[in-house]
Amino acid sequence: MQPRAANFVPLTPLSFLERSADVFPEKTAVIDGDARRTWRETDARCRRLASALAERGIGPGDTVAVIAPNVSALFEAHFGVPMIGAVLNAINTRLDADAIAFILDHGEAKLLIADGQYATVVRAALRQLGRDIPVVGIGNMGEGSAAPGQTDYEALLLEGDPGFAWRMPGDEWETIALNYTSGTTGDPKGVLYHHRGAYLNAIGNALAWQLPSRPVYLWTLPMFHCNGWCFPWTITAMGGTHVCLRGVDANDILDAIERHAVTHLCGAPIVMNMIAQAATARRFSLDRPVRMMTAGAAPPSAVLAKMERLGFDVTHVYGLTEVYGPCTVCEWDREWDGLDADARAALKARQGVRYITQEAFFVADPETLAPVPKDGETMGELMFRGSAVMKGYLKNPEATEAAFAGGYFRTGDLGVVHPDNYVEIRDRSKDIIISGGENISSLEIEDVLYTHPAVLEAAVVARPDDKWGETPCAFVALKEGAAATEQELLDFCRERLAGFKRPRTVVFSPLPKTSTGKIQKYALRERARDL
Repeated sequence: MQPRAANFVPLTPLSFLERSADVFPEKTAVIDGDARRTWRETDARCRRLASALAERGIGPGDTVAVIAPNVSALFEAHFGVPMIGAVLNAINTRLDADAIAFILDHGEAKLLIADGQYATVVRAALRQLGRDIPVVGIGNMGEGSAAPGQTDYEALLLEGDPGFAWRMPGDEWETIALNYTSGTTGDPKGVLYHHRGAYLNAIGNALAWQLPSRPVYLWTLPMFHCNGWCFPWTITAMGGTHVCLRGVDANDILDAIERHAVTHLCGAPIVMNMIAQAATARRFSLDRPVRMMTAGAAPPSAVLAKMERLGFDVTHVYGLTEVYGPCTVCEWDREWDGLDADARAALKARQGVRYITQEAFFVADPETLAPVPKDGETMGELMFRGSAVMKGYLKNPEATEAAFAGGYFRTGDLGVVHPDNYVEIRDRSKDIIISGGENISSLEIEDVLYTHPAVLEAAVVARPDDKWGETPCAFVALKEGAAATEQELLDFCRERLAGFKRPRTVVFSPLPKTSTGKIQKYALRERARDL
């Protein structure tokens, strides 16, 4: 008897919404301010969005950009846009007009959905774009010839069909999202996500976090970060409730946790620190455990200890934009429960082991690809292989080829493997600074400093910071006979860089170099740590 032909259905996280609408139709799906919507209503709104976009000529392969805080419209775009085969480009709300204009142009956005909170910067970006694109406004977008908001978002939904028959991807390799990362240069690179990877990493989140059915998830992590680390799809898969927050304010977070019985949230170590300080000030304590996932610079042990005392159970993960956000987890061993707080924090700060949905994660010599010994001492480069890895960089074959040289995705991060198989990062070969959960290119800041007439040489490294995790620290050598103060250079950068990218410290000093003239950043990092 001949076996039947394979009849696989492409993996896509869009199926999660359909299932939750079927299984939990009257359960609360989204809370956004005073608005509460069920899964049946949310499914209809996403279909309306897809239908309305299709009526406006948006189709497979077209890019729809969104710049908005964590509101229901951005959540709905994670389903409504790919329902018609289009590509979602959620833009970092902290970027300046130059960067937003570059992304809109490079990603060939066919339509922009923008929140009124960012009307000024969006208006400036559109003036620079050099072409007209349709703009849909969320809330008040202001007035003027170049003002965005040609159509109101809720009015757009009314144009759509709540029963719209959305399109399954013909191939799970189709692009579902486009996310920009600065990488090691000032020019953003467009990272292409496919449906299969988004599906798998969403499932990986649920497994790594041991998510129960119907969790209540608080949106403190920006949805523009790697599509919210794939949690718009993860929480939907579990039939949970998405609690939206426009901004990250510690008291608002604590209020939302109490009001909505929040069970889970994500955020950078700085968010944990904010929560811990606010909770201490108002003598807040949890009456039940709340789980928090964090990534970025390793959480300070003091902050982890505070969060534990408040009743938060913290899970540390690691990832990059190119691997859909978190894809390794510091899998907790119950035998560690009896250790003191500092010992637990040191273990919890490690990057850990791969997600179940990630095929391979190892540390190897970047030249030979030979795995490093598991001695906790020998450094190598962290590498991944599997289905939850990006397609590549948009319009950048050279960078794509370099990223996958040898058949593995090369993170550029350097680390060691401990005898228990847990990985720990020791350095970042890309010189990326992670401040408040945001990736900052040191080269971009250096390029700005070099344009100052008094600056001869500049090098920027990460300086440890209790609040932000890391902040940019600039080491500067001035031209002979030239003069400049630290405040002058800080003001110079303030005029040319987005707020989160600006250096917080400037140190005037000759820069240490190798015999070939290369600046020794490792020496500067040591000096920055000692400041």
